[in-house]
Amino acid sequence: MNHALSGLAANPALPSELVDRLIAVADTDLADDLADREDLSHAQAVALLRHAPECGVRLAHAGKLTAADVDPVTRPDTALALLDEGSGSPEWARLLAADPVARRREKLAACPGLPADVVDRLATDPDPAVVAELALWTTPETAARLAAHPHAEVRRAVASNEATPPDVLAALITGEGLPPARHCLVCDREATPFTHDPECSRTDCDLGPGASCDGSHESTVHALRVAALGNPGTPVEAVVRFADHPSTLLRWTLAAREDLPPQVCARLAADPVPGVRADLAENPATGEDVIRVLARDPDIAVRRGLARHPRVPLDVLTELARTAKVGATPLPRVAAATPAEIEDLARSPDPAARVLAAQRRDLPPGTRDALASDPDARVVKAVAPHPGLTEGQLRAMVDRHGRQVLARVAANPGATPGLLEHLTRQAPPVRKALQEIAGHRNATARALSACLADDRARRVAAAHPALSPKVIVELLSDPDRQVVEAAAANPSLPAAEMARLVTGLDGSRASAG
Repeated sequence: MNHALSGLAANPALPSELVDRLIAVADTDLADDLADREDLSHAQAVALLRHAPECGVRLAHAGKLTAADVDPVTRPDTALALLDEGSGSPEWARLLAADPVARRREKLAACPGLPADVVDRLATDPDPAVVAELALWTTPETAARLAAHPHAEVRRAVASNEATPPDVLAALITGEGLPPARHCLVCDREATPFTHDPECSRTDCDLGPGASCDGSHESTVHALRVAALGNPGTPVEAVVRFADHPSTLLRWTLAAREDLPPQVCARLAADPVPGVRADLAENPATGEDVIRVLARDPDIAVRRGLARHPRVPLDVLTELARTAKVGATPLPRVAAATPAEIEDLARSPDPAARVLAAQRRDLPPGTRDALASDPDARVVKAVAPHPGLTEGQLRAMVDRHGRQVLARVAANPGATPGLLEHLTRQAPPVRKALQEIAGHRNATARALSACLADDRARRVAAAHPALSPKVIVELLSDPDRQVVEAAAANPSLPAAEMARLVTGLDGSRASAG
């Protein structure tokens, strides 16, 4: 792959005539890059399809082709992509439903708005993977019909479909009212009883680890139950009995359901698996009594999950912020807090509470300014990216707290060009600050040049339009391919250099010919 040309193909400033020249000589990789251009005209998309048909699927999903541009016989995959986007012809669906390649029929089964006769044909397809794909996306009526399909894999897909009627989902869990399944992927291929070796070395085997069948299709039935428990349409009364099931995966899936009754939440709060408790902790269905129990959980993942609960009491959240390192992203409960609650947090003697208030980006100026001058570096670090802070306030933060707050100050959207240059002169440099500056809209060429000393920041700075054109051209020879691509995609790359790169490609292809 020519990384400079890959970046150039994505450059928004690339003149249309150079796009045309790239289309004429593009290989598969370059064609994919060109297909992603937002300004690709319809004529250019058709020319690219003609030159590199393998990018047709990408062009179709990007909305750059019409049905008139595609022959479903010679370009079935592109036709399928258009059908998936709702832009194909119903006749294509009828043609592709008889395609001898099962993979294509499977893709067709996932397309929306299929004609009824095509749905009926796919529902009786001899390949269970095709029918299962249909079951996953189809209408309530067809899903209900496929719930009685003889293949357990199709039933598992029905259990995943959120359009499946609730009574059908309940029946799938118990099997009541449905004829027994006669097949599964395991007994289709192996004599039963059979349990797949997790360390299986057969190159032609695609069964999952632990897949098993003793005639009851047990591993597929288990997967079906997992799917049904995770489906919000399954009635809660049909799933609560799994709170004490020996399968960790079933209990874990149950713990995330947002319609759990309090008594089930209480049982899951005592689950021996921390992951189950962590998902329960984040679940909006978990009430305050259980929240306070989980707040004392010894596992930090549980407490961090609880911090993301949308209705966790603020006193609990403050304690979690003190002990669980909940991060800088505003938490749902903080985002929903009233102005009075935020003010209480901001005035708290506990720095952990003030950090929570500082996460908000809509603070009243007085509250914001008070937090900006807080004596605790953790509070200042949290409020530093808040819009509206002046250059003087941001410089004062750096003067008081130094390296602890540098990266967060650099992330402030209002950081001035002069301040960003000042931050790059810190010795030794703060890598995270350089990475923030490299992508900052106010970064100057001088600040960006300083960012080039850091490997990660260099990849970002190479794409910044404020970078010196001379430096951008130099970066086209960088040993890091990501830097080369970023530089070539930089809209400030001189037009003459763009033309040179394309001319070089023209020449190399001509020599090869």
